[in-house]
Amino acid sequence: MKQDKSAAPQKPARPIRPRSPQTHEVRIIGGLWKRTKLAVVEHPGLRPTPDRVRETLFNWLGQDLTGWRCIDAFAGTGALGFEAASRGAKEVLLVEQDTALVAQLKRVQIQLQASTTQIVRGDGLAALKHLDPASMDAVFLDPPFDSVLFEAALQAAGRAVAAGGFVYLEAPIPWTDAQLESAGLQVHRHLKAGAVHAHLLKRIGSDA
Repeated sequence: MKQDKSAAPQKPARPIRPRSPQTHEVRIIGGLWKRTKLAVVEHPGLRPTPDRVRETLFNWLGQDLTGWRCIDAFAGTGALGFEAASRGAKEVLLVEQDTALVAQLKRVQIQLQASTTQIVRGDGLAALKHLDPASMDAVFLDPPFDSVLFEAALQAAGRAVAAGGFVYLEAPIPWTDAQLESAGLQVHRHLKAGAVHAHLLKRIGSDA
């Protein structure tokens, strides 16, 4: 008599394991923490500034930021703010709205013993608007690419940056001097890397 294979017991399905958060790293390019790797947890919409772009940016800024006052208004991974602190900035304010990202920023702050950094959970645009006029030597703007924050953030940054200071803007499109005029800013340097347009801006009329 043949055995009915259709009646054979079926193996229980293997339980599906929940997907653990994926991590990658960003690397501090120069300064006190040069070559230090910082873990970055995968997060929807999080887009760290690429190492090559940051290297170019800080070449533009002159490498040594000793004594500078900076704000990383949409901090995310904190790569820009921590890079500035690594290069000697005396005050770096990192502002981030997402609770999980703020927790990660604080872990990095402890890892680096970054005493010149201050991490604040809050709205980056509101933080920019509350800064004293001409109080910042560098303003880093890297809002989510699908946001509508760019125009307002540039207006606030133009007010907050000192006469000889810089505004860094990372955006999905290039910004022109005509578009920046109302914020009192002009393009000083620009590069395109993949989908990223990186701009270094200065106040209109400041020395190049």
